Amino acid sequence: MPEPYDVITMGRIGVDIYPLQTGVSLARVDTFGKFLGGSPTNVAVAGARLGRRTAVITRTGQDAFGEYLHHQLREFGVDDRWVSAVEEYPTPVTFCEIFPPDHFPLYFYRQPKAPDLEILEPELDLDAVRDARIFWMTGTGLSAEPSRASTLAALRARSAGADGGGPAAPASRSRTATVFDLDWRPMFWDGGDHSSVAPARYREALAHATVAVGNLDECAIATGEREPYAAARALLAAGVELAVVKQGPKGVLAVHRDGTTADVPPLPVRVVNGLGAGDAFGGALCHGLLAGWEIGRIMRYANAAGAIVASRLACSSAMPYPHEVEQALADGAVGAPGAPPTEPVPTGAPPTGALPNGVPPTGAPPTGTSPTGATP
Repeated sequence: MPEPYDVITMGRIGVDIYPLQTGVSLARVDTFGKFLGGSPTNVAVAGARLGRRTAVITRTGQDAFGEYLHHQLREFGVDDRWVSAVEEYPTPVTFCEIFPPDHFPLYFYRQPKAPDLEILEPELDLDAVRDARIFWMTGTGLSAEPSRASTLAALRARSAGADGGGPAAPASRSRTATVFDLDWRPMFWDGGDHSSVAPARYREALAHATVAVGNLDECAIATGEREPYAAARALLAAGVELAVVKQGPKGVLAVHRDGTTADVPPLPVRVVNGLGAGDAFGGALCHGLLAGWEIGRIMRYANAAGAIVASRLACSSAMPYPHEVEQALADGAVGAPGAPPTEPVPTGAPPTGALPNGVPPTGAPPTGTSPTGATP
């Protein structure tokens, strides 16, 4: 029997076509690069950078951009065997603007429909999903059919037999977590911010998850609560064992069903691009859960990973290696010794993005703060 994956993620993928200039509007940008994007896909990349065996379940268009994404996944060490093509729809692209320290507008081009919303239940490898040590899904996957039905089928496969009976019992010994990234993107839902169906779909998924991760806006959609501790309690009441609430500049709150609580401040960092910080946080969260660390250590490690990505222009290619995270934790901040004072950046900024490391920004150096946990 094949060894289970450490992490399987499911959901959004696309090509990020991002400016190689900062502080410049799209109307004035004249240089761009293309990069792997999509929040759950980037989480898989982040996990692979930390030494974990990862894979992603998603779909692309049957086009050159789809071929590019396969190539990038392999380059990053992410298994692409469950990335299939949809002939009818093009691979999505996403643009952004980069205005450090805290303004990074995203422009999604996912019409008439994104292929990653065409994930089909009969094509899922439910045995692999069931056996994976961590399965990671997102709120966006619940926004349309057939993705919603497929995502729920994967979640049911995870929860089936979790009590020691049924077909999933052998895998349950190695299973670590089923993570619901709340990932609220109103532009993907009918009704947007006023969607009448999103809260019910979130509650349905929460009943199968063991870990929920989201910022205050996302927690409000899932539970109706915006106060951090009230939101955490509501997530626990909805069925999860661990609630992770990103609080922007105040850091991150984690509350476990056993009463363990960690309220961790963000790591100081000089922000270059906040995009991707939340995905680095997610990959590091998976790494810590797999390692069996206590909650406080996991949150500090994930905060550091997110802050590192916020200090770089890249997203996927900026995901940190273990020695980089350990160095940031040892230094108590992200940046070279003797650098100008920095402010905390909350982990969890918008989850897609990618620019190459080492590409110099244009304009004045970024100053100020951006929370590494403020996924919009």
